[in-house]
Amino acid sequence: MKKFLPVIIIAVVLVVALGGVAFLLNTPSTPATSDSTANPSAAQSASRVAAPPATAPDEQPAHVRGRADAPVLIEEFGDFQCPPCGLFHPIMNRIEKDFPTQVRFSFRHFPIKTQHKHAALAARATEAAGLQGKFWEMHDLLYDKQNEWKDATDARPIFMDYARSLGLDAHLFIADIDSTRASMRLIMDERRAQLLGVTGTPTVFINGRELPFEQLMAYEKFRDAINAEIAKTKQ
Repeated sequence: MKKFLPVIIIAVVLVVALGGVAFLLNTPSTPATSDSTANPSAAQSASRVAAPPATAPDEQPAHVRGRADAPVLIEEFGDFQCPPCGLFHPIMNRIEKDFPTQVRFSFRHFPIKTQHKHAALAARATEAAGLQGKFWEMHDLLYDKQNEWKDATDARPIFMDYARSLGLDAHLFIADIDSTRASMRLIMDERRAQLLGVTGTPTVFINGRELPFEQLMAYEKFRDAINAEIAKTKQ
């Protein structure tokens, strides 16, 4: 019996150890208590400022209008305080009206913060509006009224007025304009810009090919470039 005693002891130890592992694996983990769990309103606020999914910077543009099957994708990197961007805005609007089924338009943020002090705030204002379903309305309004706010000492109250004019919830807009979610959208668009070698605004790509500045700023030349892309799909 004594010669088998070490074997018996080892077997008992193994059984106890395996039982302990099984217990730990089957025990549900207890979630950490947070303020958002205790406070439903805090949870709602946290869900609004959550960072977007970690996708590659060149995938799934957040703001696109136009048909998904359009043969021409126009991708603009813009700065709301940039004067040339303000001049390009009506050209792009005209393009969208003249090519309602052939053009899909994607807008990306690229605020030139060293030159335009309100550019980043303006970009976040569109994101805050977007969280209430009014990104494009704020996008268009900021460009249409660029001369009204670009030289203001403090543009925030002006943007608040714009938000109210669009029927947005002012309290949510105030919270969202400084939210992590709004800032992350700018960061992801800027990563995309770096990937493509964007250095200024407006920079426009048509089906992945950068359009020369002088071509995109002249409606007729821009229109011809689009027609050329459409013709490629018919060959």
